[in-house]
Amino acid sequence: MQSVLKSLICSSLFLVFVSTLTIGAAQAAIEGGDANKGRALAKEKCKYCHVSGAEGGTMTPLSKTQLQWERFYAKDMHNKKAPGAWDQINPNELIDIMQFMYDHAADSPQPETCGQ
Repeated sequence: MQSVLKSLICSSLFLVFVSTLTIGAAQAAIEGGDANKGRALAKEKCKYCHVSGAEGGTMTPLSKTQLQWERFYAKDMHNKKAPGAWDQINPNELIDIMQFMYDHAADSPQPETCGQ
């Protein structure tokens, strides 16, 4: 009886540990940026082309899931669709914008728009 109880406790602790690692990894897929700065930068540098009726179409963090944002940036999709559009955004600013979009994606714990 005692060995069964030990086994159940160990199994439960293991599942909690693995769940914690999985959730932590999913939430940290895009790291290093400042989401607050990214919000301001998105309003300043992205909103012009990404509002309803604009050339780039509506684009907010809610436009994609976290995984879709990861893929979008990893595959440099924006530059493929609108070459040169990111030329005025330095690499640190882009990381901040990416962090904001990812942290507030449609499936994130805190989904939101950037005030559009």
